[in-house]
Amino acid sequence: MSTSSMKDRVAIVTGSSRGIGHGIARVLVERGARVVLTARNAGPLEEAARALGGPETALAVAGKSDDPAHQEETVARAMEAFGRVDMLVNNTGINPVYGPVLDTDPAAAAKILAVNVLAPLAWTRRVHQAWMGEHGGSVVNVSSVAGLPHASPGIGVYGVSKAALSRLTVELAVELGPKVRVNSVAPAVVKTDFATALYEGREEKVSAAYPLKRLGLPEDVAGAVAFLLSDDAAWITGQNLVIDGGVTLAGGF
Repeated sequence: MSTSSMKDRVAIVTGSSRGIGHGIARVLVERGARVVLTARNAGPLEEAARALGGPETALAVAGKSDDPAHQEETVARAMEAFGRVDMLVNNTGINPVYGPVLDTDPAAAAKILAVNVLAPLAWTRRVHQAWMGEHGGSVVNVSSVAGLPHASPGIGVYGVSKAALSRLTVELAVELGPKVRVNSVAPAVVKTDFATALYEGREEKVSAAYPLKRLGLPEDVAGAVAFLLSDDAAWITGQNLVIDGGVTLAGGF
């Protein structure tokens, strides 16, 4: 386990009331960082912040990830409370539809792209303007194996959005260097409420396709994200780290 300290550093983690986002926030706090948590529902978000130590360590700001007013408020409150934003994790993602791409309602497709691609761009722009552009920092985007160069039947628009997010990572890494590093991670199925439909009632069968013979856990992703944010990854930028228990090696997903 890395011993890289994040003492005195501050992170914004979107979509962090539960699941992967909360797991990431927890690891960052364990390494000495202070975090600003975001999610739509204020109640669970406040509870998540309390679990991480309360206002001195974890600040909760409820709102929709693609809402410019929420983005502005979150960054402003982070700067007001902690005076800096060294790390950003764009974790929020949605997939409200299932079925062929051509059957996807255009409004739903637009919403997926707004939340999964354009919102991470907007969050990055805001933290860059507020702190990172002058002082430096690190950004990690949470993509998906659905965005790798293969088809994702049933979740095609989601896959398109995650492919775009991975490509956005590359573009930002070039544009924001050398002060800001930008990387992404691409998990396969992780046991969260978001992914329940992909394994519920058939976890053993789904896991059989993975060489490591299990599905992912939030901490599997959180450790990798913390590494990419840390000084241990100081010479890594523009990369997409696949975290998949080996399933894509076997042609799965």
